[in-house]
Amino acid sequence: MNNKTDDIPIFCRKIDGFINGLGRAIAWLISLLVINIIVQVFMRYALGEGKIWLEEMQWHLYSICIMFAIPYCIVSNDHVRLDLLHHKFSPVKKEYVEFFGILFFILPLITILLMHGLDFVESAWRVNEKSAHPLGLPWRWMIKSVIPVSMFLIITASVSRMVRAAAIILMKNRVKGE
Repeated sequence: MNNKTDDIPIFCRKIDGFINGLGRAIAWLISLLVINIIVQVFMRYALGEGKIWLEEMQWHLYSICIMFAIPYCIVSNDHVRLDLLHHKFSPVKKEYVEFFGILFFILPLITILLMHGLDFVESAWRVNEKSAHPLGLPWRWMIKSVIPVSMFLIITASVSRMVRAAAIILMKNRVKGE
């Protein structure tokens, strides 16, 4: 089995399609981030005055881009691999590593972050959290709300990747058995 679209379970294609579309849409925020940085640098160094809200907007845009890039990288298989031996593995062994790596490392960590992130966000909403600086952005709770949404998408992308890995393993083993 190669990784043609027909060989990927429909569940994975739907999840991956949604996350890829969301990732492409969120990628446009990078343009706003760059514009924000240029305006901020110009105002600070050419006009001699910086704006706190522009600096905070930069952090918020950067946070959103990073938080939504993680599930995108998982479904598109573009994430960084730290396994030095991975390139020497057979395709089936790579899928086993992927499956068990997600099961034992990614899912437990992200589940913990999701559980604690919900309390973090609930607290921010309850107190209507805003910037500590008087001229900062007023809705800090909004950016904190990205945390559980992103964690949920990472879990969803990881499950999709596990299902895909299992399908590849089963298909390869079935072909071997014939």
